[in-house]
Amino acid sequence: MEDTFRQQVLDDTLDWLDKAVIGLNLCPFAKSVRVKGQVRTVVSEATTPEALHEQLVTELRHLAEVDPEVTDTTLLVHPLVLQDFLDFNDFLDEADAALEALELDGTLQIASFHPQFQFAGTDIDDVSNFTNRSPYPTLHLIRESSIDRAVEAFPEAEAIYERNIETLERLGLDGWRQLFPAKKD
Repeated sequence: MEDTFRQQVLDDTLDWLDKAVIGLNLCPFAKSVRVKGQVRTVVSEATTPEALHEQLVTELRHLAEVDPEVTDTTLLVHPLVLQDFLDFNDFLDEADAALEALELDGTLQIASFHPQFQFAGTDIDDVSNFTNRSPYPTLHLIRESSIDRAVEAFPEAEAIYERNIETLERLGLDGWRQLFPAKKD
């Protein structure tokens, strides 16, 4: 992977994190770890699901072992594999199986983001899908303990999903496009 492409992927991902995830408050827990520099962003060179699986295992182990004050969460961005959302969605079962095989379920969890993300029962251009749309396919590795602390600080965590959809409905597709003027949906 060329350094310029890797840097573009990193820049686009962090721009999305800052403008959408934090800027629109889609995840009220993201700002503090970003400000503290505790978000590890890994741009994968994997070109096959098998290679991505190997890297996922490496990153899960790393997150489980590293001090949370150093790395609280990891974004594993993989721009060269699983570009099709259905293939990506199928891979999530494999990702969860890796978590279980490492006996890290209950310690870590994996959230998913994809440029073509689509909730079941929605149209492709439904603005609610943008709650989980990222510039590139991304696996977000999260500590369960971080989620627990965040839920204590934000007791109505179950309402985040609904609030995010309301936020994006108010913003609309035009508003989203204004956040990322050089990006396509």
